[in-house]
Amino acid sequence: MNSSAESALERAIAVELDSGMSKTLHHGLEILQALSHHPHGLTITDLAEVVGVHRTVAHRLIRTLEAHRLCRRDENKRITLGTGLVTLAEPVEQDLRTVARPVMEELAERTHATAHLVIRESDTEVRALMVVEPRSARVHVAFRPGQVHPIDRGSAGLAMLAALPPTPDEHPEVQAARGRGYALTRGEVIATVYGISALVPRRRGAAMTTLGISPFEVDNEPELGSAVIEFAQRLGALLH
Repeated sequence: MNSSAESALERAIAVELDSGMSKTLHHGLEILQALSHHPHGLTITDLAEVVGVHRTVAHRLIRTLEAHRLCRRDENKRITLGTGLVTLAEPVEQDLRTVARPVMEELAERTHATAHLVIRESDTEVRALMVVEPRSARVHVAFRPGQVHPIDRGSAGLAMLAALPPTPDEHPEVQAARGRGYALTRGEVIATVYGISALVPRRRGAAMTTLGISPFEVDNEPELGSAVIEFAQRLGALLH
């Protein structure tokens, strides 16, 4: 297996199969996970190695996913994600994304930094739900929505943890974030890049969500932090 497929394997096996799960479905989802990290596609042989099944089994899994338009083959017979995933993803937090976009666009323009909306995926992970890049900035950070990170790494997750009761071994920045209303990190998700995030007030039962920015430099931390808090509060008011 090449290094590219090995990297996909490490990410794909993040969920371990247990006796209460469907093995076939698990393998199919592993294939989709691997493809999400390889926009230029993987071969059937690569995917068979990623999932840990025979090439014939991988072929049947891919054929099934193709039938549902969840993956496709290009002219070089490499497998990539299919357009059917767009249809499946569209309803996910649709109201939140629709309401958040204009707020994020304004925040990105005011701060000249990429704005991000992050949602709590589980007790240990967060996912970037939306990313909006500034139009007027000469340079800015670019990254894809859908990326998953540990909740204790990066300003978004730390801002969520700051809204929870204190724990003895929590990240030092979590305690600081409780006091000022936003979390600040540098280089924890993207090397040399800052993160500033604040919790978005949401109705009871909704997943914890943060709004933040990723600037290359923080010349005036209080000003940027205040802007993030302001826009997070604004988004929260629109969602209630």
